[in-house]
Amino acid sequence: MTAEDVARVAPAGHYIALRIGFAFPMEEINAFPSEWIEHYTRNRLMLFDPVMRWAYANTGMARWSDLRRDDPHGVLSMAAAFGLRFGLTLAVFDDNADGHRSFASFARADRDFDDLETRLLLAYLTRRHIEMLPPRNLTHAELEALAMVKDGKRLKQIAYDLGVTEGAVKQRLKNAKTKLQAKTSTQAATMARQFKLI
Repeated sequence: MTAEDVARVAPAGHYIALRIGFAFPMEEINAFPSEWIEHYTRNRLMLFDPVMRWAYANTGMARWSDLRRDDPHGVLSMAAAFGLRFGLTLAVFDDNADGHRSFASFARADRDFDDLETRLLLAYLTRRHIEMLPPRNLTHAELEALAMVKDGKRLKQIAYDLGVTEGAVKQRLKNAKTKLQAKTSTQAATMARQFKLI
């Protein structure tokens, strides 16, 4: 399943939060209608949303229709007024001390999601969750250079502090960017910090 397939299966929109650590996801995709996002944000509905409560406390899947009885503030009825009448929420979690959670919500206006769609969407979320695992092959030297980038040091200063050439620092940062699939050294340093590698 691809992002385009997700858009076809969930034509009313979707939201995906990948690898949530303490508070924030490493990647967030919000493809719900902008009017709903604005209404949801302006009215601070996350505080009352039964979908969010379920996603943070469970794994597997839940249809929104099953969560209506736990919705005293009517968040799901509000969503329906914006065309999000039928929904599905999925959650996966790393079962370890440093566990990260990923979850997603998908919506339709016409019907509930069938079992095949549910399995395909869960497989998609699980795959994306696994793809965001931190790499285990970063060297001490690469992590050291990334920590200095995180601290705002320039290339020349990093080289001086480490007692190596600027070319050596560039190579370490290039290797780290490749392993983290980052575009810039700053992005690589941010990812390494999110992964608690530095």
